Amino acid sequence: MTRDVCVVVPTIREYECMREYFRNARDHGFDLDRLFVVLVTEDFCDTDGMRAMLDEEGVAGAVFDERDREAWFDEQGLPEYSHLIPEASHAQTSFGLLYLWANDFEYGVFIDDDTLPHDEWDFFGTHLENLAYEGELEAVSSDERWVNVLYQSETDLYPRGYPYSAMDETVETETADVDRVVASQGLWTNVPDLDAVRILMDGDLQGQAQTRTGFEDFDRDFVAAEGDYLTVCSMNLAFRREVVPAFYQFPMDENAWDVGRFDDIWSGVLLKRAADVVGGQIYNGAPLCEHNKAPRSTFDDLANEVAGLELNEHFWEEVDAATPAEPTYAAVARAVGERLRDGDYEEYNNGAFLEECGEYLLDWVNCCAELADEKVAAPADD
Repeated sequence: MTRDVCVVVPTIREYECMREYFRNARDHGFDLDRLFVVLVTEDFCDTDGMRAMLDEEGVAGAVFDERDREAWFDEQGLPEYSHLIPEASHAQTSFGLLYLWANDFEYGVFIDDDTLPHDEWDFFGTHLENLAYEGELEAVSSDERWVNVLYQSETDLYPRGYPYSAMDETVETETADVDRVVASQGLWTNVPDLDAVRILMDGDLQGQAQTRTGFEDFDRDFVAAEGDYLTVCSMNLAFRREVVPAFYQFPMDENAWDVGRFDDIWSGVLLKRAADVVGGQIYNGAPLCEHNKAPRSTFDDLANEVAGLELNEHFWEEVDAATPAEPTYAAVARAVGERLRDGDYEEYNNGAFLEECGEYLLDWVNCCAELADEKVAAPADD
């Protein structure tokens, strides 16, 4: 079997959760030889233990702490792009995207280290089936042009990153012909993926939520209609390699404005815009995962999010207004990067961060292009 799936796991502590994902694969007959696992971590973490875990499980993979990432950029001859990966940030998943792009992987999978698979689904197999899906599926839209991925639930929750101005939307559903799924977003039971403001409104001071989600909150799979946006959470996600140029996990935490917590949300907005332009869909629903977010101060999360809350209300509008030169993922990303870089956002709190995001996104597109050129130019094996 071809090793065609790159699994990217950002982790600083709970890497042992991957044993459950490997067990799930074995139980469902999924061939683990298809996987290459990239653990993205920090210099102060137990990298030896991570490598030992992969060896004990008999799964191919590699561990990249900060020094390893710097060495990798040097080996590619692209040290000038190492700034694209922020320090001590969930947005380091971008490194896994570059690793996938530079190698012969057709698919990527993101897994967060505070999740577990449900036995009801073949985790990896279901994601790949979703990516191969062709046929009719429910398409969801709203009068606010935003789809709440929890719209089937009776909990009245809105996920992290959903704009406050798009709440109280009127939802419409129809049957659509789906013919090119480019990303498969698995949703989550137990702790819902909420932002700090919504967690506080739910009465929880420990960074989780009093209201929990279960199987009954996810009745059927769906896509967001063309022209509508949705939150894309990277804790349980699979995607095709073609989307990588338009899937940069924006550089959070390590910036002059202390903006954090929107890396996967903004990358999902960019991906949805690109998919609409190119002609692809984002599949949502199964396989569910169990999200076991560790208790922590909700106010700490709020401090990390507040710097970007106003920007999040407007980021999607800038992405939506960008006009690509051609219908490709790289062209959409370049158009969005240029619009952000050249924009005037003084009216927003920390608006200059959007300009920096534009510069970084353009560097990302250039980095992907140079990696692709390097791959094409590489001599064939003797």
